[in-house]
Amino acid sequence: MDIFNVFSIIGTIAFAVSGAIVAMEEEYDILGVYVLGLVTAFGGGVVRNLLIGLPVTTLWSQGYLLKIAIISMTIAFVLPIRWILRWRRSEAFFDAIGLAAFAIQGALYATQMKHPLSAVLVAAMLTGIGGGIIRDVLAGRKPLVLKDEIYAVWAMLAGLAIGLGWFQSTVELLILFVIIITFRMLSVYYKWKLPRRSLRGAFAASDHAAAARKQKINKEDE
Repeated sequence: MDIFNVFSIIGTIAFAVSGAIVAMEEEYDILGVYVLGLVTAFGGGVVRNLLIGLPVTTLWSQGYLLKIAIISMTIAFVLPIRWILRWRRSEAFFDAIGLAAFAIQGALYATQMKHPLSAVLVAAMLTGIGGGIIRDVLAGRKPLVLKDEIYAVWAMLAGLAIGLGWFQSTVELLILFVIIITFRMLSVYYKWKLPRRSLRGAFAASDHAAAARKQKINKEDE
């Protein structure tokens, strides 16, 4: 088994279980658990394939990953509640594992097809975050990638490192895997954030001023 398949398996297990747990939190039935788990595990890869020129049907050639995902979701579904609660406390860590594994897998996919660095970055990002975005949208949640803590940047960092040839051997890729997980967990723990500009306060002030003017005009008319 080559390193590409190792990362595929790790990412599939982590994201399939993640999707299954989210489905159970939202009180979906068993079919919903499997649907959300499969979407989380394979959604990013499907989007990546569309953008880098691979047919979506290549998914069906990865039957072993489908079996692994189904087994993982089944185990998650029958786990005792106390184990699931324990997993919830470590949710960010397992999500970081899936993010790192799939980001590296997506970058390797693009480099094997001789795509330019820009495509490698996009492939790494979409493979790493795509499934999670679809999961959160279907569950009616704000996608994790759109929250404050840095998320997608680490997937792009993996793509950059692989696209520039800094990490190529099996050992180097495993080191990169650990690095991405570490940075993601540090960003969660220390709440590292990207710059943002909120217009909520400005809009609220503008609406309040408009309401005050309207009220003043109504009083003058009286």
